[in-house]
Amino acid sequence: MRIRLAFGVMAVMAALLAVAPGRAQAETLADTLVAAYRNSNLLEQNRALLRATDEDVVQAQAALLPVIRFITGAQANQRRTEMRLPGGGLVVDTTSSRQMNFSLSAEMPLVDFGRGQLGIRFAHEQVLSARAGLIAVEQGVLLRAVQTYLNVISTRDTVALRRNNVSLIQQELRAARERFELGDSTRTDVAIAEARLAAAQSALSAAEGDFQVSRESFNLAVGRYPGALVAAPRLPSLPSSLQVALDAGRRNHPAIIQAQHQVAAADLTLEATRLGRMGTVTGSVSAGVVANPGATTGDVTASINWGVPLYSGGGQISGERQAVARQDAQRSGLHQTVAEVHQAVAENWAQLAVARAQLSASETQIEAAGTAYEAVRAEAEFGSRTTLDVLNAEQELLDAQANRIFARASVQLASYALLESMGQLTVDALNLGIPTYDVEAYSAGFSRRGLRTVQPASRAQPSEQGQRLDRIMHRAPGSRQTP
Repeated sequence: MRIRLAFGVMAVMAALLAVAPGRAQAETLADTLVAAYRNSNLLEQNRALLRATDEDVVQAQAALLPVIRFITGAQANQRRTEMRLPGGGLVVDTTSSRQMNFSLSAEMPLVDFGRGQLGIRFAHEQVLSARAGLIAVEQGVLLRAVQTYLNVISTRDTVALRRNNVSLIQQELRAARERFELGDSTRTDVAIAEARLAAAQSALSAAEGDFQVSRESFNLAVGRYPGALVAAPRLPSLPSSLQVALDAGRRNHPAIIQAQHQVAAADLTLEATRLGRMGTVTGSVSAGVVANPGATTGDVTASINWGVPLYSGGGQISGERQAVARQDAQRSGLHQTVAEVHQAVAENWAQLAVARAQLSASETQIEAAGTAYEAVRAEAEFGSRTTLDVLNAEQELLDAQANRIFARASVQLASYALLESMGQLTVDALNLGIPTYDVEAYSAGFSRRGLRTVQPASRAQPSEQGQRLDRIMHRAPGSRQTP
């Protein structure tokens, strides 16, 4: 049957086109995701920002430790005195002196009424927020890689389909011209076939352009051009119901986790601002030596000072009101983030259902259109159908085949988009089997220098603010962990 021959030609063209632009070795979706993770400049940027945020913890801890300064200086002085005598004489007296100063001083806050510890906890929350933000970036990088992978496959298969269509129309044009020469058809049939061939060639050029564009998008997302991409694998493991997906998104999505830490940080900022009314008790010790020619003097001074703001022109109370407003803003932002995650999960769930229905319909459409096309071709050979009827039937079959290409990609993309909205599109959750960036490795170096590190969220004792936030968000204990 000719329809079988057409499908065979299309399959051969797809295979040749797949191998031509890249390496001979097949490349899977997992290979693409691994390459995107390893080559992403965006991930490298946010890892550097996380390391910068880790340094905030060290600086907050250093604010509670003594600051020791060494100061040295040298002074030279020359004094010239002129005195005129009554007899008109002039007496000039010149004196000079030199001295060296050496001093060592230490100053540290003795009592800040808890603001320093709050500052350390604030820095911890910012680090945990940055870690969640890094996971969000990782999800975006992987989802973009999936999208470009599927787009390359779809455009590649479309090119093969369009080339096959051009080949079939060329056959129809030759047949129309033969029938015209034999007097079995009119010039109109030939013109219709010529017009359809030009349209098919134009569509092929557009498809080839889309394929090249998709390769460039792949290069940007993955860090290299695609090789011989194989068809996307079977769908990943998905939740059994929408409610299960919503619950997973609420627990695991990094945007929600990040917003939760920002709320906790805002709570700490408000508490520290209110404690600013208490002032700070500061202690200092200094020792100095002054060396003059022939004499050396030294002194040691120790002092304790308690500074309390009595009047700041309304600045203190304004800062407190500002901290309250920012706290309210962060809490509203958290609720909005939860709502957006829920909306994304529900939307992707619906899109997945629609894509599956479209794929099933396209399969049925291809089967019916293929049968109709074969029947119309057979009838045209006996003169009961025109060339236009054959071309129309072929176009319907082509449209059905194109719909199936993009329906398959839509099912795959909706599946991975659903995982992303649930917070489960990560290297670890997908079991890609490669080493991942250790978010604790950089801060772990601080402990080797005698400084405390940020305790991982899975082992950290929740703060009072965090416990209140958990009650607000109705989260289960331990749900702040990422997959």
